[in-house]
Amino acid sequence: MDVLIVEDNDSMAAALIASVSSAGHVATRVSRGEDALLIHREHELILLDLGLPDIDGLDVLRKLRRVTQCPILILTARDDERSVVLGLRTGADDYLLKPVKLVELLARMEAVARRTARSETERNPRVVLGELEIDLDRRVADLAGRALALTATEFDLLVLLASNAGSVVTREQILDTLWGDAFVATSRSLDVHLTGLRSKLQLPGFIVNVRGVGYRIETDGR
Repeated sequence: MDVLIVEDNDSMAAALIASVSSAGHVATRVSRGEDALLIHREHELILLDLGLPDIDGLDVLRKLRRVTQCPILILTARDDERSVVLGLRTGADDYLLKPVKLVELLARMEAVARRTARSETERNPRVVLGELEIDLDRRVADLAGRALALTATEFDLLVLLASNAGSVVTREQILDTLWGDAFVATSRSLDVHLTGLRSKLQLPGFIVNVRGVGYRIETDGR
């Protein structure tokens, strides 16, 4: 498992790298929140300190949760109840206090990884919204029996929106999922592909702009 360690303390980082590596995982360490946001997609699990020099760890967690469901374990010295509750409610999969028992840390990491693997195994290979059917394995989409001639990017965009039908998908989440650079991108490519997708669907009002946030597929009556 590729593990990203976000830790600014050199001694703590060295201990974590040694422990994670001894269990057969591949560890990468960064000391800044900005660096974690840039390379998080290359990893399968994240160990996140909250006391980072550039961005508060909770803000890093909040930004990551807008774009990824990668398992994230907070590893911090903050032991107050408010921080614990806020960390878990913001999306952390676990919250561990320093100094941490390294054997316990590895056990927690493995437990979180198992839960994530089960969720992926249970993934439905088809998404159905009324007359719209998407076959994820074959990468084809049909609308009322009509095959949609989508580009690869349009298909991925449709899958992302349809899989979250009824909920808003932020622009950052879309950019990160499709292009992997949500935190540095200023591309207008999303608008181009969205226009193409809407044109091929020919369903006015199906994909709704949520001003200043992102987009949502309406589910009522479809």
